[in-house]
Amino acid sequence: MYQIRIVLLLLTLNIFNVNCYSLTPTPSKKEITKLAKQASKYLRAANFEKSLITSRLVLHHAINAKDNNLVANSYNTIAANYEKLSEYDKAIFFYKKGLSYANKTDNDTIKGWINNNLGNIYCFEKKQYKKGINYYKNSLDYSKKLADTSQIVLTKLNITWAYFDIGLFDKGFPYLKFINKYHEEYGDERTIVALNMLNGMYYGFKGEYKIATSSFLNGIKLGNEGNDKSDLSYTHQEYSKYLLKNGDYKKAYENLALYNKITEELFNKEILKKANIVGINLELDEYKREIEKIEIEKDLQYQSLRKSRIIVLLFVIILGVLLLLLYTLYKNNNFKKKNNKELSLANDKLVIAKEKAEEASVLKSQFVSTITHELRTPLYGVVGITNMLLDEHKELANSPHLSSLKFSARYLLSLVNDVLQINKIEENRIVLENLTFNISDEINMIKNSLSFIAKNNNNFIIVNIDPAIPEYLIGDKLRLSQIIINLVSNALKFTKNGEVFIDVNLEKIIDKSHFIEFKIKDNGVGIAFEDQDKIFEKFVQVGRKEVDYQGTGLGLSIVKRLLGLFGSDITLESAIGVGTEFTFTIAFEFDPEKTNEIINNIPVDLSSNKQLKVLVVEDNKINQIVTEKILKKNNYKCTLVDDGYQAIKLLEDEIFDVILMDINMPLINGFETSRRIRFKGIKTPIVALTAFDKEEIIEEAISAGIDDIIVKPFDSVKLFKIINVLLSKNKNHDLTPVF
Repeated sequence: MYQIRIVLLLLTLNIFNVNCYSLTPTPSKKEITKLAKQASKYLRAANFEKSLITSRLVLHHAINAKDNNLVANSYNTIAANYEKLSEYDKAIFFYKKGLSYANKTDNDTIKGWINNNLGNIYCFEKKQYKKGINYYKNSLDYSKKLADTSQIVLTKLNITWAYFDIGLFDKGFPYLKFINKYHEEYGDERTIVALNMLNGMYYGFKGEYKIATSSFLNGIKLGNEGNDKSDLSYTHQEYSKYLLKNGDYKKAYENLALYNKITEELFNKEILKKANIVGINLELDEYKREIEKIEIEKDLQYQSLRKSRIIVLLFVIILGVLLLLLYTLYKNNNFKKKNNKELSLANDKLVIAKEKAEEASVLKSQFVSTITHELRTPLYGVVGITNMLLDEHKELANSPHLSSLKFSARYLLSLVNDVLQINKIEENRIVLENLTFNISDEINMIKNSLSFIAKNNNNFIIVNIDPAIPEYLIGDKLRLSQIIINLVSNALKFTKNGEVFIDVNLEKIIDKSHFIEFKIKDNGVGIAFEDQDKIFEKFVQVGRKEVDYQGTGLGLSIVKRLLGLFGSDITLESAIGVGTEFTFTIAFEFDPEKTNEIINNIPVDLSSNKQLKVLVVEDNKINQIVTEKILKKNNYKCTLVDDGYQAIKLLEDEIFDVILMDINMPLINGFETSRRIRFKGIKTPIVALTAFDKEEIIEEAISAGIDDIIVKPFDSVKLFKIINVLLSKNKNHDLTPVF
C-alpha cells in the first residue's frame, strides 16, 4: 500500500517561474538555489510534473557549475518525486546518487535529509525495517552533530512510526516521549497530525482507550484544518484499525473509506501520467550523462594508445640502457663477491663482539646486584645501631659525631641506590605507580629531610606552592620526590649562605590531567655554558677543579631519565656566579572519585593490642640485634634463629604470627626455606627481609610462597604496616601475596 512519510526537502516561501530560467544560459548560484527551492515547493503541492521539470533544469545547471551541494539537493528532490509516484526503485537510485554527491561535501544537513528519505522507503515501502532504521539513525547522527533539534524531532518521529508499524511499541516509545516533550517548541504543522496519530497508536496498544481516541480525533481535526492531507489519510487508516480492534465496525469502515478517498485525491491519474513522461526525460538525461562518460573514457583510451607508442620507443631505449647496466653489474658482481667474503669475516667478528657485550651486560647487572646486597647488609646494621644509640642514650641526641655517623650511613646508602637506580632505568625495569598524594605535604617533607644539608652550608629552602593546585592528585609520588630531592640537594650542595627556591605552579588543565610546573632555583656558583650539555650524562661532575663536591655524578642523569618515564623533559638556565634554575612539567590526574577509592583501599590496622610473636630467620648477628631491637620496641615478642633448618624445626612445635625471612643465608637460602615451610602446610605470613632489590627476586619470592618483600635498610613504620596487612588477610584466609 502506498504511504507518504515526512520527506526532507529544500524549503522556500518564494514562488518562481521556471520558464524564465530556460532562457538563461549561465544562471548564478543564487538563481540556481532559488530554482531548486521552487522545485521543492512544486513537490509539496503534489505538482510532480513541474517539480521534475524544474529539478531537471537545476541538475543541469548544478553539474555545469560543479556545485556538489546543489547536485545532491537536485537528486534528493527528483528521488522524492519518484517516491511519491510509487516508483520506489527509481527513488532509491536517485537518493543514492544524491548521497554520493553529498558525501563529497561538508554539508551535514543534506546528508541527514537523504538518509532520512532512504529510511522512509526501506521501512514503509520495501519493508526492510532494519536497513531503513539504520538510515534514520544516520540522519539522527547528522542532526545531533548540527544541534538541529527541529530536525531531530522530525527524524525521531519517523523512527517511532517505523517501530510502531512492526508492532515494536516499547522500542518506539522513548522516541515518542522525546517528540511529545519537544514538539511544542521545535515541531511544526508538518508533524502535528502524525504525532497525534502515533499517540493514538501507542495508547491504543497500551489499552488506554480514552487517550487513544482523543489523540486520533485531534489528529483528524488538525489534518482537516491543514493543507497537507497525506498524514490525514494515514490517521484515518490507523484509526480504522483501532476501531476494528475494539469492535466498532461501522466507524472503522467510515474511516477506511475516508482514507481511500483522500489517497485517490492525492494521486490523480492525469497528474501521474504527466509526471511519468517528465521522469522518462530525466532518466534519458542520466543515460546521456553515462554515455558522455563512456565517450570521454574512450577518448582517453585513444590518447593513452598514442602515448603508448612513445612509451614503447622509450622502453626500447631503456632496455638498451638496462642491458648496459646489467653488463656493468656483472663486472661489479665479481668485485662484490670478494668484498662480501671480507664483510662476512667482519660480521663473524661483530657477532662474537656482540655476544661478549651481552655477556658483559649480564655480568654488569649481576655485579651491581651483588655489590648492592653486600653494601646494604652492613648499612642496615650501621643505620640500625645508630638509631638504637639515639633511642637508648638520649644525651647523645645532639652529638655532632653521632649525627655525622647517621648522615654518612644514609649518604652511602643514597650512593648505592643511585647506582642501582640508573641500572634499573637502563634495563627498563621501572614502572610508574598511581598513588594519591598531596603536593604540599610531599614538598614540605622533602624540605624537612634536607634541612641538615641546608644547615651545613648556611642555606635556606623557600617553598612557594600555587593554591590553585588541587589538594589531592594521582601519580607516582615516590619518583616525583626522588626527582625533587636530587635537584634540591644538588642546589644546596653548590650554594653557600644563600637560598634555594622550590616553586610549584598549575600550568594548564586538559580533561582530568593537571599539568604542574616545578622550578628549582638557587643563587649558588652556577654552571658554565660549555658544561650545561654535559651535566645530565652519567658520572659527569663539573666544577671539581676548584672545589671537591661529593657525589657519584648520577643524580641529574637519574632525574632526566625519570622525567622521560613521565613523558616530560627538563630545561636549564644558569650563569657563573648568578645561580641555576631547573624547570620541568609533569601531568598528574585529578579525579576525586578515584582518589577516594585509593584512600579507602589503604589497609587500616584493626588488630588488637596483643603481643605478636615474630620469628626472625637471619644469619648476620648485627642484623639480628637491630631487628630484635626494632620489634621489641614496638611490643613484639621476637625469636631469633641463624638458618632455615632451625626455623623449619621450630615451626613444627611452635606457632608464630609472622616470619621475617632473610634471603641470602648459608646452608639453605630464604627461598628454599619458605618452600619447605609451605610444603608442611604452615600458612604463617612470611616477609622477606633482604638487601636484594625487590624487582630482582619478586618472581621467585611468589613461587616460594613469600607474602611480601621489604628491602634493608628499611623504615620500621613500613615493616609494621606490611605485617598488619598480612595479619588482616590471614584472618580472612586470603594468602594472596600483596607485594
